[in-house]
Amino acid sequence: MSNTPFIIGLDGGATKVSGWHVMETENGFSLGSANSIKIYSDYQSFDSEFTPVDIQTQLNEIKSTFSLTDGEKQQGQAIIEAFVKTISNLYSGSPLIIGIGMPGLKSDDKRGIVAMANGPRMPTFCDDLEMALSEVGIKLYSSIRRLGSDADYCGLGEESSNDGLFKSVSNSYYLGGGTGAADALKLNGKLIPFDDAKTWLLKSWEMKNIDGIALERFASAGGIQSIYSQYSGQSITSINTNSIYPKIILERAIQKEEAALKTFSDVSLNLAELLFERIETIYSGWVEHFGLINPNRDPPSSNHPFLNTILDRIIIGQRLGVLLETSKGSGIFWESLVYHIGNLINKSNRLDSNAKSAYLDNDKLKSNLIRVSLLRDAPALGAGIDAALE
Repeated sequence: MSNTPFIIGLDGGATKVSGWHVMETENGFSLGSANSIKIYSDYQSFDSEFTPVDIQTQLNEIKSTFSLTDGEKQQGQAIIEAFVKTISNLYSGSPLIIGIGMPGLKSDDKRGIVAMANGPRMPTFCDDLEMALSEVGIKLYSSIRRLGSDADYCGLGEESSNDGLFKSVSNSYYLGGGTGAADALKLNGKLIPFDDAKTWLLKSWEMKNIDGIALERFASAGGIQSIYSQYSGQSITSINTNSIYPKIILERAIQKEEAALKTFSDVSLNLAELLFERIETIYSGWVEHFGLINPNRDPPSSNHPFLNTILDRIIIGQRLGVLLETSKGSGIFWESLVYHIGNLINKSNRLDSNAKSAYLDNDKLKSNLIRVSLLRDAPALGAGIDAALE
């Protein structure tokens, strides 16, 4: 048994937790070969009929003391058990440094979750996990410092890992698509958490298109399935039961199935409009391209510290990135997305000739602007990096 700490990065999603050994090398960080995934519903205390407390009630109760429901306690226990098993599977006897990314609003000390739309509140999450690990004989090198956001950890992974696409540029935007959409940003050579830019830049999930559809739908796996459900006339339950995931829908589009073609037509156009909004907002400031999911949210300011900044690179990551890479050469997704972004930049009256010439080559989008991230499980990698750097 070694006293050298063993770094584990954990990405806690809506349905499962994925844990990876994170290695530090001279060139940065990378994922090791050891990976463990546990699904919450595999644990006895998990309740498949669990209904979260109304999110508005949760938000109201943050400002006061609140009592967890019995259902929240039980569901939280299942999640803790899944985390313990995931960590146990990776544990080699060396003391652990653990980093964790989780959805939901965090407590003031960042070690608990005080509001979560699709799950239980767990205000003492890190305390509970540390106690449960101690009970099974797992030693920590240091206490778990905080729960981070998967979006910020995607950015940290891209900045600090061997294969990261942030690390070689000064200005870049990252969009990751998996269970939901994750936004990350690097400007003037520094990572900019979206929470720090909220006065002038919206997260993807905060915006809806002209038809009132959340933009996150076009970036997430479940969202793409829901679009296909509408065009194909198949229920979401049927689509999931038959394992018709976005990769299968893409294959059907390549085979010219009409419902699949319509799905990727929608996805390509809406993602192009989202990425164009990023380009234009960073360069010229916010205008109302999209509606707000929360009508009570203050609209973004059109003024910000990074005006006239041109992005060196747009990075597409996670399952959305894999899907985009797979589509290259088919004429279905990649080529359509690139065409639409180029067209929107050409027609823009808010990007000047300097910006247009930076993004376009003979009126077409420059071929190296959009890059697909090869980082596997970027949030888990970023979580491990964050814990190790601290």
